[in-house]
Amino acid sequence: MSNNKFDTPPIFITLYPDHLLMRRCLIISLLLLPAIVAVARQWRPDCLGDGYQMTVIEQPDDYSGKVVTTVVRKLSPCGDSTAVLYVHGFNDYFFQKEMGDRFVDSCYNFYAVDLRKYGRSLLPGQKPYQARDIKEYYADLDSALLVMRQDGQRRVILMGHSTGGLITSSFLNHDPDTAMVKALILNSPFLEWNMGAFTRKVGVPLVSFMGRLFPNMSISQGDDTSYGKSLSKDYYGRWEFDTNLKTIHPRKVTAGWIRAITRAQSDLHSHSDIKTPILLMHSDHSVTDGKTPDDFQSGDAVLNVRDIIKWGNKLGPDVTDVTVKDGLHDLILSRPDVSDNAYKAIFQFINNQGLDERAKK
Repeated sequence: MSNNKFDTPPIFITLYPDHLLMRRCLIISLLLLPAIVAVARQWRPDCLGDGYQMTVIEQPDDYSGKVVTTVVRKLSPCGDSTAVLYVHGFNDYFFQKEMGDRFVDSCYNFYAVDLRKYGRSLLPGQKPYQARDIKEYYADLDSALLVMRQDGQRRVILMGHSTGGLITSSFLNHDPDTAMVKALILNSPFLEWNMGAFTRKVGVPLVSFMGRLFPNMSISQGDDTSYGKSLSKDYYGRWEFDTNLKTIHPRKVTAGWIRAITRAQSDLHSHSDIKTPILLMHSDHSVTDGKTPDDFQSGDAVLNVRDIIKWGNKLGPDVTDVTVKDGLHDLILSRPDVSDNAYKAIFQFINNQGLDERAKK
């Protein structure tokens, strides 16, 4: 990573992510060690300012070397013990300060995680987004939940966007006993590849097979900059973010990453029984042949909305499906009137789950 605003000395705690039993035993042991708890509760000012803080969690080395997870938080002055944990998508990191502030102003403590090899957690020399199994990210979520528990949070609303929606869904599907997670909010989850039938049924499986043999093999994503430009203030969007961390031009991915995503999607397709109540949000249409900036300002230019609806409604027995008219792929980054509708759906869903902190005041 460049020597910029993120270059602050990290605070380290360690978790080991191999199996569910090991994860639980280590979490219990960490909670019993006052010294480690004290270290975990040290926070530094985050680059977002305005009360946002960050802490860095050291994870075990993997096939690429050193690995860390970053947790960002902002506590609400009226918050109790209910908090939101946000998980970003692909080619992304947490920069959505407006979203965090919305939750904080509504009396929820807000946390976000920059997953390993993304954003604040990207270390010098690392290949961005590199992963070989979706379960690698479970340790990042475990770490964030542990930190939140040490902060006194007892009820968590887990929220994932795009790839973050795939990761959080997979996480809850494999760990149904995560008792502190009371609700799951999915913002355009990445539950299927947005490709033609031949590519999806032949090309992707072939690359996935190659990913087992040659996980570091680079795969181009093309050079379509339309979605990035639709968001960035430097082009025709309204958001400011670090384009070294969230690039306008798509970076190459690895065959190992494609295999990890494909296997996670297939696993959810074949068996998903998430008991946690789910809010499934998506745009009303996808942009497939847009030619002007306006085309990309009123639809999902990344995923197929029909796939989100198809697979999202099969994630569990309690799914609330909400269509946000004219929503972008990241619904909360849509134009203000559209994002307001997304927030209304979010807070209504939270209220329906009996988690509305404002009602307790």
